[in-house]
Amino acid sequence: MATGRKLVPSGSQTVGPYFSIGLERLIDEAPKGAAATIEICGKVLDRDGAPVPDAMLEFWSTAKDGATGASTEGFPTGFRRSATDADGRFSVRIERPSAVAFEAGTAQAPHLLVLLFARGLLRHLISRVYFEDEPGNAFDPVLLAVPPERRYTLIARQRETQGGSYLWDVVLQGHAETVFFAW
Repeated sequence: MATGRKLVPSGSQTVGPYFSIGLERLIDEAPKGAAATIEICGKVLDRDGAPVPDAMLEFWSTAKDGATGASTEGFPTGFRRSATDADGRFSVRIERPSAVAFEAGTAQAPHLLVLLFARGLLRHLISRVYFEDEPGNAFDPVLLAVPPERRYTLIARQRETQGGSYLWDVVLQGHAETVFFAW
């Protein structure tokens, strides 16, 4: 029975403004003393360079055999989460990734897939982080598909003071915006 009313879809909703409530139970830490672990530290920044204080980043890596499985902590092997603090800073310790097979016998350089969740986003953002000291970066098919002037946004810089520690900032918009991928 027609009522004469037209149904209009409701608007999409963002994740905020209280995204940080309840995040702490979702954050995990790498096992202490785990072999071949690296640390990635950085900030999540908006287009004006202001910190994003309540973002959450998920870091994903395939295992050395190309598969994923459960670790002893109950999280998948090669998976870690980190939340930003009031200054937009995050830090995560994770097993160092290895090269990953790609099409036609090529390989992708060691990298981590990164999902970013934050208030104001309708969907999570997807990026990658590579490591500046990896020779395979010069041949990685995904990294090479990114315009040369934007590749730096995907490459973590090694910290001089600490081996196995890298700096990588995520910029959500603007001139230095991190490369995000559509899947």
